[in-house]
Amino acid sequence: MKTGDVRAKTDDELTEQLDTLGREIFNLRFQRANGQLENTSRVRQVRRDIARIKTVLGERHRPAL
Repeated sequence: MKTGDVRAKTDDELTEQLDTLGREIFNLRFQRANGQLENTSRVRQVRRDIARIKTVLGERHRPAL
């Protein structure tokens, strides 16, 4: 997911996607702990996507100077 894609979405869409990614990272952690995780790079992708969304949401809620 690119930053431009994140900025194009509304706050509601971003919070919904944040919930989805949160569930996905939870499941990926369980798979990694059980040794069932095949695509290990997906953990990194999801973590970075979560960080991107949180950054954009924070920028939107921060007052402009």
